Amino acid sequence: MDKNGAEKSSLPPLSAVARTLPASGIRKFFDIAAQMKDVISLGVGEPDFVTPWVVREAAIYSLERGVTTYTSNYGLLELRKAISTLLENLYGVTYNPDNEILVTVGVSEGMDLAMRAILDPGDEVLIPEPCYVSYKPCVALAGGIPVGVVTTHADDFTVSAAQLEAHATSKTKAVLLGYPSNPTGSTMPREKLVEIVNLARRKNWYIISDEIYDRLTYEGEHVCVAGLPNAFDRTITLNGFSKSYAMTGWRIGFACAPPDVLQAMMKIHSYTILCAPISGQKAALEALRSAESSVNEMVQEYNRRRRVIVKGLNAIGLNCHMPKGAFYAFPDVSASGLSSEEFAEKLLFEEHVAVVPGTAFGAGAEAHVRCSYATSLEKIEIALERIGKFMDKIKAGKVATSGHGSRPI
Repeated sequence: MDKNGAEKSSLPPLSAVARTLPASGIRKFFDIAAQMKDVISLGVGEPDFVTPWVVREAAIYSLERGVTTYTSNYGLLELRKAISTLLENLYGVTYNPDNEILVTVGVSEGMDLAMRAILDPGDEVLIPEPCYVSYKPCVALAGGIPVGVVTTHADDFTVSAAQLEAHATSKTKAVLLGYPSNPTGSTMPREKLVEIVNLARRKNWYIISDEIYDRLTYEGEHVCVAGLPNAFDRTITLNGFSKSYAMTGWRIGFACAPPDVLQAMMKIHSYTILCAPISGQKAALEALRSAESSVNEMVQEYNRRRRVIVKGLNAIGLNCHMPKGAFYAFPDVSASGLSSEEFAEKLLFEEHVAVVPGTAFGAGAEAHVRCSYATSLEKIEIALERIGKFMDKIKAGKVATSGHGSRPI
């Protein structure tokens, strides 16, 4: 019987993709951590800064004036013009705001639209791993087949054209790049990107470039893939306001692509979303106009935290490369004798520090955990003390390394 007292009927099965889609490897630890006291989270990739007041004020003012309507499916033209100017000023890449820029509900929607616009069932997408948790599911939801290409600590978790070509088949249609990287914090050298662009041109692939962490680059300069020779006509650039402007909850992103590709993405967007919320678009416009100094201040603070957390993790005995972008450290925890899942679980229960096991991010990450430094320096220092105590307990034999956690997650 169902909850209304009627006899239950047998429903058809859910879609094969929905049935096999894995749950996020990030959230399960933090659902538990949220119920515990005194937990320091180095987990969720969200700035601890508040959206700058001038940006919030613009949204409030727009609401007070009754600006509550739909916008163009493409988004506010004024915002698209400002995005075009931003990319021109930063990277020398020129997108026409009339037909080459689409305002989306975060990069997440932009990624979904890109995949659905270019993929037919069975098409393959090459994805360097470790990678952000949604990349493979987005490909699968669009009917494509994600093909992981493992990168390693030895190569600073960057991928080469040769590696991509070795995993390509006649069904390969695109390569998905996400640099600066979540979870590794790695950036891609210009010369490697040039080689990948040349490979994509030779093989006639699309390039989807997730550049949401572009402004959070601490060493060298970010390379916008679409600005490289021979890249523009086959590249879909995804970006947004969540990380650089501390606007995660506003859910405003943007996609840039040649007109025919963007038109396909816009059609899907118009039927599924219609348009991004107008208040968020007004806020994003003000961010581009007035919040540059806030971005610089946040980046400087992240850079300071980056050095502290990496130095601390290495001092504890957890080998950690220096991330060049984003706000994640990605230490190797194999010295603990625990798998990344065990390490994250036992650290959470023993010392109340939440990190994400590397297994959430695919192959090549099994010995690592992701530690976000998008939290205060004080909390980072306390977390490092607790992780140090945890490692001392392991060395003293006070933490079981048998592979069986005392409190299963």
